[in-house]
Amino acid sequence: MRFFRWLKHRVTHKFEHFSAVKLKKFLKENGLAFVVIFVVWEIIEDVLFPLLFIFLGNHVHPAFYAGAPAAWLLCVHWLAVPIMWGAWLKIKGKNTVADS
Repeated sequence: MRFFRWLKHRVTHKFEHFSAVKLKKFLKENGLAFVVIFVVWEIIEDVLFPLLFIFLGNHVHPAFYAGAPAAWLLCVHWLAVPIMWGAWLKIKGKNTVADS
């Protein structure tokens, strides 16, 4: 039973970050920067990765052609966007996530 209480606590804690109040505050403080990072990643993921795989298929090995459609099927937002956001916060010099 302790495990389920702990699990419930962890899940509810994670979902608190997605409350309307916290999301509005986050977007008000960081809106444009976050939108730019997200859109840039979409361009990289949906345009540049397939082009890279097609280029590799032409010049390295035809097996790379399979990566072009796979780039549209696989989603790595869960990894790339937080890394880019963390890099932006380091460049900016202000940790807004810890301040909230």
